[in-house]
Amino acid sequence: MTQQAATPVVRNVDPRHRYEILVAGERAGLTAYRDRGEQRVFFHTEIDDAYAGQGLASVLVEEALTDVRAAGKRIVPICPYVAKFLKKHEEFADITDPVTPEIRQWLDAALAR
Repeated sequence: MTQQAATPVVRNVDPRHRYEILVAGERAGLTAYRDRGEQRVFFHTEIDDAYAGQGLASVLVEEALTDVRAAGKRIVPICPYVAKFLKKHEEFADITDPVTPEIRQWLDAALAR
């Protein structure tokens, strides 16, 4: 009997400032953000090694960005994966703001790096 691959579920875990992707109830990865006014600044995306190569990062980021649009916010892609995703998915260009030194400084302070 072959096991059906579970449909991944993406959820916003707002208190932890991240979207998580779950496969069969297990967290397979996350994309982390901080909110700066109307901007949602994405700074880190990771998929656990056990789930690599299944296209989950793309599903995760697309769902997260769709949620940002639904919330009436804008995207700032500091995370290299999110930036790369946006180059291929121009449907989010209208809500994407450029990464500036000011935003990088703000993020470093927000994360206390």
